Amino acid sequence: MIDIIFHEVLYRPLLNSLIFIYEFIPGHDLGIAIIILTILIKVILLPLSRKSIESQKALSKLQPEIKKIQAKYKNDKEKQARAIMEFYKQNKINPASGCLPLLIQLPILIALYKVFLSGLNSKVVADLYSFMPQIEHINPMFLGRVDLSERSIPLAVIAGGLQYVQTKMITAKQTQGKDKKSDFASIMNQQMLYMMPIMTAIIALNFPAGLPLYWIVVTLFTISQQYFIMKKNNK
Repeated sequence: MIDIIFHEVLYRPLLNSLIFIYEFIPGHDLGIAIIILTILIKVILLPLSRKSIESQKALSKLQPEIKKIQAKYKNDKEKQARAIMEFYKQNKINPASGCLPLLIQLPILIALYKVFLSGLNSKVVADLYSFMPQIEHINPMFLGRVDLSERSIPLAVIAGGLQYVQTKMITAKQTQGKDKKSDFASIMNQQMLYMMPIMTAIIALNFPAGLPLYWIVVTLFTISQQYFIMKKNNK
């Protein structure tokens, strides 16, 4: 039942949207279709993404006070937990609010992942709506140079590089003013700064180039969003 709901509510609408864009844009470029669909989805999810980024930023600002509470009740974990929850309540912060939007977006991202994989072959005809053009062939070339049905080292490297920029933007705020040598969270952030881009590049290298192209667009959109939200909140 869950598979059927996922297929009909998320996968098929997104797949048909991709094919619709592919068929009606000049040149029938699958890469351009992927970029357009990704941007449309990110715009639709913008309120959720914005809430997540703002929640992370608010929690980051409160970290010094939270550390004081942890130090004060370091020998009593129960009192420490109650004090931290009361602190969140006083500051009108929900620590789970930053994760909830991501959980809501996860099924959509999984569906997009499947769409961009299956959208690279002509077997998708069975999942097209009756009013859609019944295509016989999908040209996997992006700008006439990149075959999106094959892996692409340049796109994988770009995806990893942009992931580094995005992670750097987050960790720079979280580690500001902390003792990087002794703060465990700062050490973990530094490790994530390098591990996330490497993992992104490795994963991208093992999938058709349509996936790293999608990830590049998502990351560029997220970087721009984080920049403008943080700039606005710093005024």
